[in-house]
Amino acid sequence: MDIYSDPRTPHHKPLTAIAKMQRPSGCDGIGLVLQGGGALGAYQAGVYQALHEAGLEPDWIAGVSIGSINAAIIAGNPPEHRVQKLEKFWLDITAHDPYTVWPEGDTARKLRNALSAVNAMLFGQPGFFKPTPTGGFFAPRGSRAATALYDTAPLHQTLAKLVDFNLINDGPMRFAVGAVNVATANFRYFDNHDIEIGPEHIMASGALPPALPMVRIGRHHYWDGGLVSNTPLQHLLDHIGPKNMLVFQVDLFSAHGDVPRDMPEVLSRQKDILYSSRTRTTTDHFLQTHRLKQTLREALHLVPNDKLNEEQRAMKASLERLPEINILQLIYQQKAYEGDAKDYEFSRISMKDHWRAGYYDTRNTLGHKEWLTFNGTGGINSFDLHRTGE
Repeated sequence: MDIYSDPRTPHHKPLTAIAKMQRPSGCDGIGLVLQGGGALGAYQAGVYQALHEAGLEPDWIAGVSIGSINAAIIAGNPPEHRVQKLEKFWLDITAHDPYTVWPEGDTARKLRNALSAVNAMLFGQPGFFKPTPTGGFFAPRGSRAATALYDTAPLHQTLAKLVDFNLINDGPMRFAVGAVNVATANFRYFDNHDIEIGPEHIMASGALPPALPMVRIGRHHYWDGGLVSNTPLQHLLDHIGPKNMLVFQVDLFSAHGDVPRDMPEVLSRQKDILYSSRTRTTTDHFLQTHRLKQTLREALHLVPNDKLNEEQRAMKASLERLPEINILQLIYQQKAYEGDAKDYEFSRISMKDHWRAGYYDTRNTLGHKEWLTFNGTGGINSFDLHRTGE
């Protein structure tokens, strides 16, 4: 797919591919963290395309909701096929777009997007979800159809076609997706280091109620992990051990935004606040823990080894090398014509807009070489292209 083509600018040409980059010196691994956000998830596909062109393939990938689907397609294919399979997914689910020609301007685009969102609500999205005959409300109580407005059987078929789950489970990439237990409200990560990943784990991570049905795994039922935590950054930080990591965190809802001026903007901003990642909270917590570990290491160095028990000596050894983590935040910036339906507005033109935005934001981020370097001091550093104003 020529993802850069646009009906409004038919002669627009893509940029030349990004030059291959070397993995930064001192970097032990690359992480890719993908937030939930429905139709906005094409932004993540653009981010991955730019990383792929730069030769920065992830060793660690974690996702929630639409991020789990993109993560599964990436982890479930060899590097040379990943962009193609992402394109296939996003082309397929935006195939039923009746509004391919439309006047320019924000007002016209808002109307077009609203009609596209209504189309998704009425008819679903091919290869993703379809309306249930009873609409949820008229199904027998206790039946599967009574607890959701749509059926995600098409998504199961799509995952079976686009994802090699043997590669996810047996390949070198660490993979995790998050979901919430419906009965207990406990958040759980399905991690390929702990369990065998299947389509049901991806679907559970993206089962956002009341639209999409809960997914049963074993004795438990699960909903979209975004109900509790919309970014899996904490899971990655808790499990990387002493490795120096370069982490690309891709957020689809921005924590920073303007004060709303009308009801659509109120609803849109509400979603941003509800689903935006708490990156600053997470990084502050990690920094506090890191400082405590440094203090503990210094204290243990003051005590002779023969005065320490076996557990304390093991702890002292584990604290000899603390990780250094550089987090590069890539946050989708909402367009002026996008409203509260931005996460379920699956038009082809919006999909391409989102993909291009992710691609260009990543190119610009990779241009800051100082963000990719490791100075050997440990700790955590967070960088955001949009905060710098560049």
